[in-house]
Amino acid sequence: MHSVRPAGGRRLAGRAPALRVMMVASEVSPFSKTGGLADVLGGLPPALAELGHQVTVVVPAYRGSSPPEGPVTTQRVELGSLRVEVTLQAVQLAPRHRVVFVGSPAHFDRAALYGEGGHDYADNAERFAVLAGAALGFAEADEAGPCDVIHSHDWQAGLVSTLLEIAPQRFPRAARAGRVFTIHNLAYQGLFPRDTVPALGLPWSVFTMDTGEFWGQLSYLKAGITCADCVTTVSRGYRQETLTVAFGCGLEGVLAARGDRYVGILNGIDERTWDPRRDSHLPATYSAADLDGKMACKRALLERFGLPVGDDALARPVVGMVGRLVEQKGIDLIKAASPMLLGLDATWIVLGTGEARYERWLQHLASIHPTRVGVLVGFDEGLAHLVEAGSDLFLMPSKFEPCGLNQMYSLRYGSVPVVRATGGLDDTIQPYTARARSANGFKFREATPEALVRTLRQALRLYGDRAAWQRLMRQGMSEDHSWRSRAREYVKVYRRARHERGVTRIE
Repeated sequence: MHSVRPAGGRRLAGRAPALRVMMVASEVSPFSKTGGLADVLGGLPPALAELGHQVTVVVPAYRGSSPPEGPVTTQRVELGSLRVEVTLQAVQLAPRHRVVFVGSPAHFDRAALYGEGGHDYADNAERFAVLAGAALGFAEADEAGPCDVIHSHDWQAGLVSTLLEIAPQRFPRAARAGRVFTIHNLAYQGLFPRDTVPALGLPWSVFTMDTGEFWGQLSYLKAGITCADCVTTVSRGYRQETLTVAFGCGLEGVLAARGDRYVGILNGIDERTWDPRRDSHLPATYSAADLDGKMACKRALLERFGLPVGDDALARPVVGMVGRLVEQKGIDLIKAASPMLLGLDATWIVLGTGEARYERWLQHLASIHPTRVGVLVGFDEGLAHLVEAGSDLFLMPSKFEPCGLNQMYSLRYGSVPVVRATGGLDDTIQPYTARARSANGFKFREATPEALVRTLRQALRLYGDRAAWQRLMRQGMSEDHSWRSRAREYVKVYRRARHERGVTRIE
């Protein structure tokens, strides 16, 4: 049993009531996606709905989103000199879960979500101001009733809480809601010229050191942080790292000022999509109780990458990687360590895209080691599942990793993770020792080639002990990394945000 304290302060006994939550974000799986943000917006709302809460997700209607049919209304967004007519298409995905697509062809009908040719769109400040204004307009007119909580994600939704802070009279229903803001990656801050402030009709009070000003620019991310009642990020480890100069991106003081209203909640994974017992992308399924199908997946993976599939090759451990080929992911560590890595008795498989220099280097490596290295530059969802299932180990030597999802996919698929101890990787992986009962992988702390090689050698030695290795696999496969438990943590933050509402406003 729980109890709650309503706005008036009187405590009510009994079960806490269900909440009406509106989320605002720039992407949501499966309709639009560039990374983990979309997976969160695809996984958290259904989990909240299963707990009995009503969830509405508001996102742009990008080119290619192709939402199912739903009722469409129109609305006028007015911010300073900006006057935009938008459409709002509400799609009911489940009884307590819907997605509202904000249509404005001039802003969202483009070839990409945020930019092209390595450059952001020049009008991103305006584009995502339209999203914020449309979301709040929808909240005011929603026939289903007022929101209890408005949950904004990353810089693209940073103006949602800001608009509520500076002009609550424009949005009287939404202004009463608790405000939660989630940082998915602090390195992306949504920085725009100072003349964005008058262009959007914002008061200069949002352009101070205590609000949205950041080194002479307007930071949508900082504005979202400072105008929210509670702030979250995507792991406990990343929360701690962002409070330091090394990882705080200049906002460590701002985050520290939030105190216990800044919370780390690890992301979950969609266990319906990522389930080796019923994964349609695999040639054979398997489980912790019956691992036989994993060998068939290993054979299929080697064949797909044109590598040998004889008895010796199948007996040799496969080390897989899926992800962006950039320094953040530790690809420079792998390159520096490659002479030592290639001397280990293992096969290496890489799937991903990123910086051209790393793509070329990996392709060259595969050409001179055609029996030990398989590389595919690109991305294929089904192949990503096969890499997880067919690998024996999964390598993630990231320099920093706010949460990470692949290590949790790997645990579920019995592919033992080898990670650097940072952010969510540090939170989810318990390093192997002979006495550690809850060990589920291997990790190293120093971001050096030597530490990477040393840890991989340890993992490969254990691989030779079949019984010990299978115990490690089964431990990971038995763990709960679903959104169910994470959703309960978010509900606690939502209730805290509702209680915090109304303490401070920008005049």
